[in-house]
Amino acid sequence: MFEFDTIAAISTPPGEGAIAIVRLSGEQAISIANKVFHSPSEKSLLNVSSHTIHYGHLKEVDTGEVVEEVMLSLMKGPKTFTREDVVEINCHGGIVTVNRVLQLVLRHGARMAEPGEFTKRAFLNGRIDLSQAEAVMDLIRAKTDRAMDVALGQMDGKLSRLINELRQALVEVLAQVEVNIDYPEYDDVEEMTIPLMLEKANWVKNEIDKLLQTSSQGKILREGLSTVILGRPNVGKSSLLNSLVQENKAIVTDVAGTTRDIIEEYVNVRGVPLKLVDTAGIRETEDIVERIGVERSRQVLKGADLILFVVNYNEALTKEDELLFETIEHMNYIVVVNKMDLEQKIDLNEVHRLAGGRRVITTSLLNEEGVIALEEAIAALFFDGSIDAGDATYVSNTRHIALLHQASERIVEAISAAEADVPVDMIQIDVTRAWEILGEIVGDTMQDSLLNQLFSQFCLGK
Repeated sequence: MFEFDTIAAISTPPGEGAIAIVRLSGEQAISIANKVFHSPSEKSLLNVSSHTIHYGHLKEVDTGEVVEEVMLSLMKGPKTFTREDVVEINCHGGIVTVNRVLQLVLRHGARMAEPGEFTKRAFLNGRIDLSQAEAVMDLIRAKTDRAMDVALGQMDGKLSRLINELRQALVEVLAQVEVNIDYPEYDDVEEMTIPLMLEKANWVKNEIDKLLQTSSQGKILREGLSTVILGRPNVGKSSLLNSLVQENKAIVTDVAGTTRDIIEEYVNVRGVPLKLVDTAGIRETEDIVERIGVERSRQVLKGADLILFVVNYNEALTKEDELLFETIEHMNYIVVVNKMDLEQKIDLNEVHRLAGGRRVITTSLLNEEGVIALEEAIAALFFDGSIDAGDATYVSNTRHIALLHQASERIVEAISAAEADVPVDMIQIDVTRAWEILGEIVGDTMQDSLLNQLFSQFCLGK
């Protein structure tokens, strides 16, 4: 286990709340806490049992002035998150209160933790591997129950175990290659080596392919779908946003061009996290402010994963509608025909023709009709209507996906070389590199600079 100095940080979100927590981790965590903590029994923290909680007050060492009334949790390593001694000070929630507690422990020997340093210590001390450490951040950022389930699975080592199985298979191949190199005089050794290599390499490649097949869905669960609500002014875009979010986030009026800027909201649709973007209605306009909003809408479209294209049931399709169909022709979109509570003036056959086989959902957002069908269509478009987060091993991290692609390429090269009767010591280079790349996922083969960059993205106190 590595030896580090003692760090401290606030581990709860800033602002007012019932409680706040200041966490310490390191060899001096308990002794630092003992300097400033006073219980009614005057028992020393140095003598209490691990994984116990104690009531008392924090006091200034020199003056004895009471700083805060607290509950203090004491946990001795290695049975802690960091595998070090950990103290968590539960104090009253509030910006001033929690900062006074933090400053007190910093004055008496602790150092301010860097972002993600607690999790980094858990990784460096061998409690978790790198993929599990990254899953901690995924868990914190999860927008839906399904995303949380995937993160929990990765924290539990689901992905790590599979990656380690793949690496073990490659190690067996490398061991056989070494035997072949050490004993070249035996022809039967090479005869055994090539079939074994092909068998193991093909198995590894197939397993990597299975993981990559889930990557698009896993990435959606992790990051959410960037979903743009598109359409001419006054067709019901803001009503659709409010209906999905179930709040009045956008101003809804019958005045065309009311939405002048981009409005963003996260919403959970059948386990699929959507980052909804309500755009200004795209049309030609002389209004300078509205024109800026329209231009921003066009820019947002370029990065969209999904478009909800809203048209008006109560109006015939216009040239602007047809131009919008052309604009999104090669994108993922669902057509939402809104205002079906009014007289039909739109040609639905023409809508289906322009949609080119994509889903067309009729709605009356005023009466909350058709919203369920729309939610089902969104889930079906990306997950075939269901998300099996419990059984499937989802790869959701962009770094993991890129590394799996690189490993797969190396395996393919090794298989091709083996089939072309290339000498086994040459094939060994590609197999070894694939093994190293897979090791980067779990952190077995990582540079310090990359580790520092990854953990710097974590929140302070985690």
